Amino acid sequence: MAIMKRMLDYMDFDDALNAAGLPQQGSYRGYPPSQLITQFMLSVWCGANRFEHAEVTRFDPVLKRVFGFDRMANKFTQGVNESVMDSPYRWMFGQISINGVTLDLDSTVMTRYGTQQGAAKDYNPSKRGRASHHPLMAFVADTRMIANCSLRPGNAASANNVQGFLANTIHRLGTTKVALLRADSGFADSAFLDHLDSMKLHHIIALRHTRANPARTGECERLAALRDEHDRPVEGIELVRFQYQADSWSKVRWVIGIQQHIKVRLDSGGAKGKTLKLFADDPVIGQYRFSALTTDLNLSALEIWRMYRGRADCENRIKELKYDFAADSFNMKNFWGTEAAMNTVMLAFNLMSLMRQTLLKHSDVQHGKTPIQHTLQTLRYKLFAKPAFITTEGRKPILHLTIAMQQRAWMQGLWDAAKTLDLPAEFKPLYSP
Repeated sequence: MAIMKRMLDYMDFDDALNAAGLPQQGSYRGYPPSQLITQFMLSVWCGANRFEHAEVTRFDPVLKRVFGFDRMANKFTQGVNESVMDSPYRWMFGQISINGVTLDLDSTVMTRYGTQQGAAKDYNPSKRGRASHHPLMAFVADTRMIANCSLRPGNAASANNVQGFLANTIHRLGTTKVALLRADSGFADSAFLDHLDSMKLHHIIALRHTRANPARTGECERLAALRDEHDRPVEGIELVRFQYQADSWSKVRWVIGIQQHIKVRLDSGGAKGKTLKLFADDPVIGQYRFSALTTDLNLSALEIWRMYRGRADCENRIKELKYDFAADSFNMKNFWGTEAAMNTVMLAFNLMSLMRQTLLKHSDVQHGKTPIQHTLQTLRYKLFAKPAFITTEGRKPILHLTIAMQQRAWMQGLWDAAKTLDLPAEFKPLYSP
């Protein structure tokens, strides 16, 4: 954590927090708001997955001195959340120089066990019938970071308020431009597609599978024609590109049809998509699963398919947020308080992502190791869980770490890099128009 603190000081993180307009304590004995944010993130990094677990870091004298806290320790509304959180996000992405990012939209279900505001019963794949929240998230694929997060009631649809969310996300990115937007079928809404066109924002979005009926036979037959007109990127997958206008669409759009042979893809661990119910009993078509993408990019089916495949990585970010950062565990009675806690966890995730992709990657390369993206849980044992004590020599605090001899050069390299490494140098755009 001393290395993380050194990196935060180099980035002037405290100044960014103090400039964010955090709600102030009314008591003279209150804690500085920036300390509450930093200490909460510190608890998350150290493994807390309940508010009660913050007691572990609260009574740690070494962490207290490393972070310069005199003492270790709900004023959030919708307006305060937006104004306060916009500033740290804009500051963070202002630290990174990248020529256009790929933005992935996704949503997830966070199960609730109490009577929290906004918790409602709807689709819940892990706990059927249990109330939940349904937050909307935006991920920057190029930097493996989070650009925005908005808490929503559990019965909100995937595309609910997505246009306003996208506008706020672009605001939080500051001068960082969005080169490509990717999303799953939950966002395949005609109004949203028209909105992206009006913004001239390049996009690739999966299409929904609607229930087949005689009036839509022509659409199913067009997908079935993949047997005769296709590209084969890998064994068992066939692609076709064509122009199509659905009944709800305002114009003709490019569609990429994807056909996967069920047996071949299952043998190789694949087979995503759905069978076409209209042809479920067909001896040939019944052997395949189908999916489709729509895009405004006039590129080959193979290029579009490969560009969209990377969107699946945001599912790994969601799992890491839940299992390593406990993003779904810090919930309160107040809806906006829960959203504030969740956004603070996202901020902690982004800072840790920067550390992993710059400091740790740089250190591995310097010592001839292959860079590995360790999860936070692994890093806790590999890097953070080091016994330490502090002494003072001539009023100068000295941190003593019990590090094995073979690890000392590596640890010293991390310490030096935390104040000298050029953060933006590591990131390259995934897609350039």
